[in-house]
Amino acid sequence: MPSKPSKELECFDNPQPERDYTIRIEMPEFSCLCPKTGQPDFATLTLEYVPDQLCVELKALKMYIWSFRDEGAFHEAVTNQILDDLSSACKPRFMRLHAEFNVRGGIYTNVTAEYKDPEWTSPEPVTLP
Repeated sequence: MPSKPSKELECFDNPQPERDYTIRIEMPEFSCLCPKTGQPDFATLTLEYVPDQLCVELKALKMYIWSFRDEGAFHEAVTNQILDDLSSACKPRFMRLHAEFNVRGGIYTNVTAEYKDPEWTSPEPVTLP
């Protein structure tokens, strides 16, 4: 197999570091294992971030997300771990990870975690007429 899962995240230089802009990445094929039953859990992950000097490289992100497939993890823990790993790798101005897990036993779980650089101030929202 030419590709394999990896915990190694890669970044590249932000082409517009002087500008605040948002990158949104949707990952509809996330899976991990329930630590209690060993059964698979499936989720759609939505990553939103305002980059600073670096952006997350997508192939490395795909391999990183794939690396959880055979690991047991509670939804809350895995969402926060992914956010911590991504924010450590690329040091964004702001990052939010939303994990929407598929139904299991009649229960849906949604977990949202955020990171904000303490030196960054969010721009004022623009309201158009």
